[in-house]
Parts: sequence; structure tokens; C-alpha cells
Amino acid sequence: MLDPGSNRELPPIPAKRYFTIGEVSELCDVKPHVLRYWETEFPSLEPAKRRGNRRYYQRHDVLMVRQIRSLLYEQGYTISGARQRLEGEQGRQEAALSQQIVRQVRMELEDILQLLRR
Repeated sequence: MLDPGSNRELPPIPAKRYFTIGEVSELCDVKPHVLRYWETEFPSLEPAKRRGNRRYYQRHDVLMVRQIRSLLYEQGYTISGARQRLEGEQGRQEAALSQQIVRQVRMELEDILQLLRR
């Protein structure tokens, strides 16, 4: 299950807007057919598709692939466990953002209330 070559250092991600599946395969040390499979298993991994169904990954997609690779190959998660972990992290980020928005709105409403009381 664990790839013996998974411990080697991954190359830095170049400053490009789009990456082909071959480039992502090299950057993340994962075969292209594995990337295509992960797209079906992880809804958050959705590269843009252009002419001829060619995949074009953006930087955030490459980072997501590296995170999935780490969960599966280095931390020993199953695919369903990795999916749950990623969804949980996404849910926590959304909850934190929601709390921040509520605090901001509350502060603005309190400021308006102060102005109305004058």
C-alpha cells in the first residue's frame, strides 16, 4: 500500500497558472491514472476541462493532490477516511468563516445602534 518512493522530496510547484495531468503527475509523484481516479473519489478535486476533455489543474488543485497523497501514502488513511478528513477540514474552515461574519455583522449593528441612540 505504501509506496517506497513516497518519502523522497517533492519538487517545488512552478509559478504557472495551469498544469497538465502529466506535469501534476511529476510534481506530486502520482501516476496520471491515479489522478483521474482521485477526481472521482474526491469532489473537491475538480480540474478544468477544455477541448478534447483535457485536464488543466490550477495551483490549488496541485496542493490538493499533494494533500491527498500525503493522507493516503504517508499517513495511511483509506480513501473514505481521507475524504472525510478533507470534508471535515473544509467544514471547520466554513464554520470559522461564518463565525467571523456573524461577529462582524454584530459589531456593525452595535455601531448603528449607538448612532441611533444619539
